[in-house]
Amino acid sequence: MRLPAAMVAVCCIVGVSLADDAMPDSLTGAKGDPARGRAIVANRQVGLCLLCHSGPFPEERFQGNLAPDLKGTGSRLSEGQLRLKIVDPGRVNPASVMPAYHRTEGLARVAPAYRGKPVLSAEQIEDVVAFLMTLRD
Repeated sequence: MRLPAAMVAVCCIVGVSLADDAMPDSLTGAKGDPARGRAIVANRQVGLCLLCHSGPFPEERFQGNLAPDLKGTGSRLSEGQLRLKIVDPGRVNPASVMPAYHRTEGLARVAPAYRGKPVLSAEQIEDVVAFLMTLRD
């Protein structure tokens, strides 16, 4: 499978390397904050993760069942694999219905107000990755 030119451009601009199934380098050059990441994942107006995923969030009602449970994610995937799955899930699975949270080019059906804008900032991506890495059970 060829890497889309837009993804290569994103990686070059933010200075990250890309393996076949992972984006090993932080988008910001720093580790994220797991507490902020948890807040993003659980927030239905920011991350929207619980729309499709369920996880260890006993206080959150109506968690999704369309995508894998987030419980144990940090045991199943590396930081780089998680980062790539969040930044551009279509790179890992072309049939994925998960949105690209940090890619802005080469997308279809994007509302005019959101064109050219990532869903999550680089810092937010790193916070979510840091939180998901804590989910080991």
